[in-house]
Amino acid sequence: MRIERAALAAVCLLASTLAIAADKPRARDLGVPFDGTPGPLNAITDVAGVAVGQVTLIQGEGKLVVGKGPVRTGVTAILPRGRGSLDDPVFAGAFALNGAGEMTGTTWVEESGFLEGPVMITNTHSVGAVHEGTIAWRVAQAGPDPTGYWWSNPVVAETWDGELNDINGFHVRPAHAGQALSSAKPGPVAEGSVGGGTGMVCFGFKGGIGTASRVLPAKAGGYTVGALVQCNCGRKADLRIAGAPVGREIAGSGTRDEDSGSIIIVVATDAPLLPHQLKRVARRVSMGLARDGSISGNGSGDIFIAFSTANPGAAKPTGVAALSDLPNDRMDPLFAATVQAVEEAIVNAMVGAETMKGANDVVVRALPHDELQRILKRYGRLPAP
Repeated sequence: MRIERAALAAVCLLASTLAIAADKPRARDLGVPFDGTPGPLNAITDVAGVAVGQVTLIQGEGKLVVGKGPVRTGVTAILPRGRGSLDDPVFAGAFALNGAGEMTGTTWVEESGFLEGPVMITNTHSVGAVHEGTIAWRVAQAGPDPTGYWWSNPVVAETWDGELNDINGFHVRPAHAGQALSSAKPGPVAEGSVGGGTGMVCFGFKGGIGTASRVLPAKAGGYTVGALVQCNCGRKADLRIAGAPVGREIAGSGTRDEDSGSIIIVVATDAPLLPHQLKRVARRVSMGLARDGSISGNGSGDIFIAFSTANPGAAKPTGVAALSDLPNDRMDPLFAATVQAVEEAIVNAMVGAETMKGANDVVVRALPHDELQRILKRYGRLPAP
C-alpha cells in the first residue's frame, strides 16, 4: 500500500513538473549574460529526438524517520532517440573528472562505444532500484535486442540528497524509473527541484536539474549541442556566475562547507561524432563546470557522458555500417558549445530551484534572484540602473 501511495504521489507531481518549465524564470530571463547562441528551447531537447521524463517525490515534513520521510527525491530519464533508443544505440563517450560517485554501465560504453538505451539519474542510494526498474521497463516495451538477446546494462547515475531527503528510506521504487521513462518527451524541460534533482544542493544554494543548448553557425556545420545537469556540487564561496564572485557577495553561509556533493552532466549533439570524439567532448564538460567555480573536490562525484544522435543504424548486428564523422580539426566549435551549455545549465538549475525545507527541518535557500542581479550590475555584467 505504501508503494502504491508513493507511486500515486509521483504521478500527481509529474503533471505539475510539466508546467514548471514554462512558469519559472531562467537565468537569461534575469539578464544573466552567456556566450553562444541557444537553440529554440535552450534545452537538451533542442537536439532532435532527445526526450526527457521526470518523476518528483515530495512527501512529509519534520523529524527524519527512516522509511517514512520526509521524502525529497525522484528520477530523471534521458532517452537519446526517444522510444527508438531501445533498438538503435547511439555512439557515446564518458569521463569522470572525480570519481566519488557512480554511473553504471559506462564500462560497456567505453568498451563498445555505444549507449544502449537511456541515461537515468537519481539519488545515491536508489541506483539499484532505478537500474532494476529501467530493465523492467525495457522488457515491457519491446522484444529482445537486435541480436536476439534479452540483455540490458543501463546507465544509472547519482548524486547525494541526504540533507533534505530520507535517503536511507529507499522511497524511489523500480516503478518510478518506468514512470519517468514512459513520460519522456521532447519539448521544454522542467528545472530546479524536480526529478532526480529534487533534494539537491548546488554551491550552497538549492540545486537540481538544469539544461541549456547551443546552435553552431552554419559555417561550423549548424550542429546543436545540449546539456542536462543534476547539480549537487560546489561551495558557496566558490560560486561564480558570468564571471562575478556571486557566492562571496551574498551574505550568509552555504549548506555545505566542503565540495562533496557531486554533479552528473549529460551532453547530446547531432554532430556526427565517433566514440573517441565524444569522450573528448565529455572532457570539455569540466571547463563549463569550472566557469561556475567548481574545483571538483575530493568528495565530489563529477561524472559526464556525451552522445551523438547522428549515424542511425550504426549498431546493427549484420553487414557493414556506412558512417559519417566530423574531422577532429572541426571540433573546436563543438568544444566551445559544450562549455557554454554546461555553464548555463548549472545556473539554470539554481535559478529554477526554490527554497526547500526537508528532513529534520533543514532549509536550503534558493539563489536570490534580486541579489544575483544586483551583484552582476556591480561587476559590470548587467547594465546599471
